[in-house]
Amino acid sequence: MTAPVTVADENSVGGTRGFLPAVEGLRACAAIGVVVTHVAFQTGHTTGAVGRLLGRFDLAVAVFFALSGFLLWRGHAAAARGLRSRPATGHYLRSRIVRIMPGYLVAVVVILTLLPDAQADLTVWLANLTLTQIYVPLTLTAGLTQMWSLSVEVSFYLALPLLALLARRLPVRARTPAILATALASLFWVHIPFDGASGHNLWNWPPAFFSWFAAGMVLAELTVTRVGWVHRLARHRILMALIAVAAFVVAASPLAGREGLHPGSIAQVTLKTVMGAVVAGALLAPLVLDRPGTSHRFLGSDSMVTLGRWSYGLFVWHLAALAMVFPMIGEFAFNGHFTVVLVLTVVFGFAIAAVSYALVESPCRNALRRWERSNSPTPLDSSVTETIEPAVAR
Repeated sequence: MTAPVTVADENSVGGTRGFLPAVEGLRACAAIGVVVTHVAFQTGHTTGAVGRLLGRFDLAVAVFFALSGFLLWRGHAAAARGLRSRPATGHYLRSRIVRIMPGYLVAVVVILTLLPDAQADLTVWLANLTLTQIYVPLTLTAGLTQMWSLSVEVSFYLALPLLALLARRLPVRARTPAILATALASLFWVHIPFDGASGHNLWNWPPAFFSWFAAGMVLAELTVTRVGWVHRLARHRILMALIAVAAFVVAASPLAGREGLHPGSIAQVTLKTVMGAVVAGALLAPLVLDRPGTSHRFLGSDSMVTLGRWSYGLFVWHLAALAMVFPMIGEFAFNGHFTVVLVLTVVFGFAIAAVSYALVESPCRNALRRWERSNSPTPLDSSVTETIEPAVAR
């Protein structure tokens, strides 16, 4: 009897795929989606059918969270099936800190110091420097309001080793059902009552978004399971695109909430969350469950991969770039000019991001690699040292 074929067998040596160019390209598209939703809000394009669609590009958050779930969980999924050694927790935590914090801290200091609308007291400074702003009332400030999602991401990064430890206690076949059950349970988080007047918003806390991370975690598990109907379904790109578009339209409809960035009812928020998981899973699945040698020409192109590398900087800096655009064109916020503002924000945002990547992010990561090589008793293999970008969002 021959062993069942898995996606890992099809596509890798040692049980895990290495660098996935198309995933990097998807990250770039999601980063631009984040910019779209903020430019739509800042230019007043949030009403009517078009406004609803533009505003709902905030589901790029779901794509980023699913990317994190997939990239960070796939090593644990492979290790559970004996395809590689377990990811080293120390290396994992160091790499997360070095990848996230240097570029982020530079942005926080520059924006809080120089952006006129960023009026920060000591509490705002401390909350933003420590990425705890979702837990400290009234500390999301101009130029940095998007950082709520990075705060959620970091909470997930810290929780992931514990999640992996709990998952190791489960039979292999129970891992995916357990992830799905936890994702389903997380949808009930929004039913927990809280006092909005206190400044706390529990709907922005990590448990509310676990289903988006779970979409990527399930795909990571599928890459090391027997190729079956789910894999074959995921390989139909047009079908996956139609599913993603349909879920996006539902999320943009009145069924899933009010126009723009306003929250809806509990039922509407739940529906939007579910649709976000569907959108993210449908977009990511064809890229990670495809056959070996399958080409994703656009997303996997050199230009998209480069933009993907800069996407973290775009996320961090795009609101500051947006604030620069309005005086540049002689207009005030909420006064239209969506297309011009969007193009200029993307161009300036990526320009700043490229500088950040070259001067801050890349040197810090290279320094960590040199330190680990000099302090490791044995060379780290590529499965341990592979680059995993932060999947940042709105």
